[in-house]
Amino acid sequence: MTTGQVAATRPRNRRQLIVDAAGRLFSERGYHAASMEEIAAGVGITATALYRHFPNKYALFAECAHAMVDGLVDALDETPPDAAPAEVLGALIRVTVANRASGGVYRWEARYLDRKDRRLLKAKFGRVVERAAEAAGRAAPGSDERLRVVAALGAIGSITMHRTSIAQRRLEDVLLACALRVLATDPAAPVRAGGSSRAAEVELPALPVPRSRRAEILAAAIPLFARDGFANVTNGQLAEAVGLAPSALYRHFPGKVDILAAACSQAAGLLAQAVDRSLQDVADPRDAVVALAAAYVAYSFEHTDLTSVAEAEFVGLPDELRRPLVVAQREHIAVWEQQLRAARPELDPRQTRVLVHAGFGVVVEAGRQLRWRDSPGHRAAVTGLVVGALGL
Repeated sequence: MTTGQVAATRPRNRRQLIVDAAGRLFSERGYHAASMEEIAAGVGITATALYRHFPNKYALFAECAHAMVDGLVDALDETPPDAAPAEVLGALIRVTVANRASGGVYRWEARYLDRKDRRLLKAKFGRVVERAAEAAGRAAPGSDERLRVVAALGAIGSITMHRTSIAQRRLEDVLLACALRVLATDPAAPVRAGGSSRAAEVELPALPVPRSRRAEILAAAIPLFARDGFANVTNGQLAEAVGLAPSALYRHFPGKVDILAAACSQAAGLLAQAVDRSLQDVADPRDAVVALAAAYVAYSFEHTDLTSVAEAEFVGLPDELRRPLVVAQREHIAVWEQQLRAARPELDPRQTRVLVHAGFGVVVEAGRQLRWRDSPGHRAAVTGLVVGALGL
């Protein structure tokens, strides 16, 4: 080969490069917004070359969805059967951190998988949970071990949902300590706050009563978006839900995406009100963090559909609609960070942010495990797990 000549050989791992690039794009922009042309460009190939590996976007998406969980299963298969919880969780953390940029494919986009792939994905994650539960049961047996394990996995998986820059070794250490604390937490134990044996009852702001067509459309859209995914819900379905002709929707919203933006804005407003109420007359930083945890848990159980839509579909909003929501999100996280650092001054800002997101991850996965069945006991259990994750 002469100087400057470039070999035109095909990389042996091109399929994996494609899956990696697609996973990142699907996580960042959502399944429907990502295009095969963009994915091909990310790998440095043409769309025609991409289709030689995958017949369509769904086939590529499904492989991305399975890639991370397959990595988790493989990591556990290489772990000794009698491994301690720290070794089992450490293996899962390494895989999750390595797939951080593409992990959102499973977390929020799995709703776009067909039934067969969803069942297969669920079975694979079931194997991961069972193996972690075996290790947890040896260390701290109890009837609630599966809830603790799922919550610990939620703390670990939270790293896929934000971009906090932190050295890999430090990140793995923070996540491992956090997950082990969750495993050691007794969800049935009362959470102490303000000298009391239990966290204060949470009084959340109520959803506004739909008193206009616009409000009725929004109220009808939220459960549809939560169940089927924003992209799969048609204007015809929305119109039928409120007894309108599809064309009449445009009198109240410029387009379907504006309905989604209104739902996300409503979620942000309710959460901000919940935070303000939870911190009233709370002076001690630890009590403030417990109050924040209890409010976030209550909000997630009481407004499950709204929370799901706001978190899962947020990335699909155009920049001009997403920008004010990003500001609200950052303000919410900043409140948590301020109170947690005051309660645990040994933490640096990056560790604090990782832990705050880990707490959110605990709520999501523990809530799913409990099927979001709302009760004082479930709220208290999940709040306790969040407080444990934060190291309080």
